[in-house]
Amino acid sequence: MTEYSELKILNTIKSPEDLKKLSGEELYALADEIRRYMITTVSKNGGHLASNLGVVEMTIALHKAFDFSTDRLVFDVGHQSYVHKLLTGRAEQFGTLRKKGGIAGFPKTAESPYDAFNTGHSSTSISAAIGIMRADALNGVKRSVVALIGDGALTGGMAYEALDDVGQQKLPLIVVLNDNEMSISGNVGGLSRHLAKMRSARGYRNFKRGFSKVLKHIPLVGSWLSDRFEGLKNRIKYFILPNVLFEELGFTYLGPIDGHDIETMTEVFDHAKKMDKPVVIHAITKKGRGYEPAEKNPEKFHGIGKFDESTGESKASFGNSAVFSDELCRLAADHKEIVAITAAMASGTGLDAFKTKYPDRFFDVGIAEQHAVTMAAGMATAGITPVFCVYSSFLQRGFDQLLHDVCLQDLKVVFGIDRAGLVGADGETHHGVYDISYLLTLPNMKILSPSSVQELRAALDWAALTNDSPCAVRYNRGVLQDREMTGDILSWECIKPFRSVCVVATGRTVETAIKVCEDLNVGLYNARSIRPMDESALSQLARAHYIITVEDGIVNDGFGTQVAANMCMRGSGAKVVTVGVPNRVIEQGSVSEQDEECGLSAEELKKTIQSLIGGIYA
Repeated sequence: MTEYSELKILNTIKSPEDLKKLSGEELYALADEIRRYMITTVSKNGGHLASNLGVVEMTIALHKAFDFSTDRLVFDVGHQSYVHKLLTGRAEQFGTLRKKGGIAGFPKTAESPYDAFNTGHSSTSISAAIGIMRADALNGVKRSVVALIGDGALTGGMAYEALDDVGQQKLPLIVVLNDNEMSISGNVGGLSRHLAKMRSARGYRNFKRGFSKVLKHIPLVGSWLSDRFEGLKNRIKYFILPNVLFEELGFTYLGPIDGHDIETMTEVFDHAKKMDKPVVIHAITKKGRGYEPAEKNPEKFHGIGKFDESTGESKASFGNSAVFSDELCRLAADHKEIVAITAAMASGTGLDAFKTKYPDRFFDVGIAEQHAVTMAAGMATAGITPVFCVYSSFLQRGFDQLLHDVCLQDLKVVFGIDRAGLVGADGETHHGVYDISYLLTLPNMKILSPSSVQELRAALDWAALTNDSPCAVRYNRGVLQDREMTGDILSWECIKPFRSVCVVATGRTVETAIKVCEDLNVGLYNARSIRPMDESALSQLARAHYIITVEDGIVNDGFGTQVAANMCMRGSGAKVVTVGVPNRVIEQGSVSEQDEECGLSAEELKKTIQSLIGGIYA
């Protein structure tokens, strides 16, 4: 275990200016301290470890070459920003990483002037950096802007839209491509193969320098020949070095270089600053570097909960993701038309087992949720039943495709919406609290919100085998209760019989509601189908005095709002009280702390119910 007080060099770094005073030997000693401190902290708090271990030297070099108190550094995703935080005055507070009120696991502009842009999702850095540069031009500000993007994030289409814009406008953006051959899972697709070729083509640079040198030394006509043969050199480049993708987009390509060589990285960054044109710096790094368990299993240590620092062992499980994946594998054994799709999240969504059992029916499209949704729609038109397993907060990126390509055509596509609801320490960029609200706006979309393991299995069975329309099955990160299922998945379970005050809960909130309502004189319903809603149950509820809806989604236009609208259409006098996530930013913390803040904890929910009961029976 490495404590902050033990770090002789990092203790002296109060700002990046202190970093610039260190010798080369001290910089590598600093890198070692940073790694040890991050491993200890993440072992206690959880977080993104492998990605941060891979960018230690690169981040040190960036802060040596640039002054990010005025220059701007924009992280893609931001899960590799821990080293940056440690070098910019936050080392002493780093033990609070991902805790309520502590250091965030992603860049936060409110946390430090060195954080240029809030991030948490992939493929956004180049677009944001362009925006900063164009604003600087309008404001007459002169400074360097750097976008740090991984090869995994470069699989997202938004990154290419931005690269094309930069290149055609010749904006002097510096793009640092951190190439560790992975996103969360191993990278897939044509770009990954292209970068692999680039890694193996280092000899071209030596050839080009030698070729130009020979030409220029020819008496009288050397320079003329060098200019005249520029086209020939470019043709040779096409055959020898596959960096044409970036150069055709208008970038000068520098690399590949060793991303763990601080001196070389610093020299290249210094050179790029002076070029005054778009530059891509291609750096090769090792994800998980310096910690053997993370080097051996970088996928596991990409985002990990608490673990034993000495062994790397973690007690975390896939929970509901594993249940969903297990049921999907069971269905696929008898139904050859079922396929699984992921957007670079095979491990995170528990699909590793499906990938192993049915490799021909498993499709990892990279970090490309929009493409995944429309591809699934195309498959559905040809008689395939695609199941797209995706985090709730990442599915937001494919909203247009959900509407235009899936729902308007009423296609049978199943969405396994993982990490629904509040997610805890990852904070606001990763909360899955919006899916109920935005899915309810889509025509033909069915929405199931199971409250138990048995209901989760039944929900997938119905969506994949019986239903013929788009269907979303949402489930949280943890482990749903193990409770016997009664009735079918589309009916609302009446857990406690009808009373003047009735609670209607959905998803993981049902478990809390059962505990709270056990000794209260209220009715309790488990709304496991959000759309379609159970008309029979709603007819009963229309006779209530108060209906309290409970959901782990945003209350604005969510499940509770739909219940209230239904009561209004029926002419019911029932008053609907909605309990859920308020429409504001819910900061990082534990899920229990977030539940308390949102009124979803057992204690807060009980207070809400008792206040209404008191009003009736007073």
